[in-house]
Amino acid sequence: MLLNLLLVLEIIVSLALVAVVLLQRSEGGALGMGGGPGGFMTARGAGDLLTRTTWILGALFFILALTLTIISGKQRGASSVVDRLNIDAINPNTLNKNPPQPPAGTAQPANPNAAPAPLQAPTPTVHNPFLGQEAPQPAPVQPAAPAPAPAK
Repeated sequence: MLLNLLLVLEIIVSLALVAVVLLQRSEGGALGMGGGPGGFMTARGAGDLLTRTTWILGALFFILALTLTIISGKQRGASSVVDRLNIDAINPNTLNKNPPQPPAGTAQPANPNAAPAPLQAPTPTVHNPFLGQEAPQPAPVQPAAPAPAPAK
């Protein structure tokens, strides 16, 4: 409940801070609200008020942000995500009891307990064209067999 109240206050303070910053006189004076000689406030007085208000709202914003962080951290506790997983209760013998089945239509190996054949990387070849060594010729590509004609 307190966290929600502080969050609403943080949003209100941030909106007020945005409004006060936009009301201040910019370097070019485009958004400034300084009064002229006929205004109810002088330009210096309006600048001092807006500057002071900006400092107060900025300080409130940071204090509320720190308070929200501290309170939410205490509500969650000091445990990490890994501590909450309860890994000690997992029995490693039951993890791979039912291995995933391959999709239907794929060829099953003759011996399901046999390990798959390891992949063999091609032998690297190094050639230096500056020493007159020729680049190895790539193996010719065998054309694929034509597709069978559709039955009519």
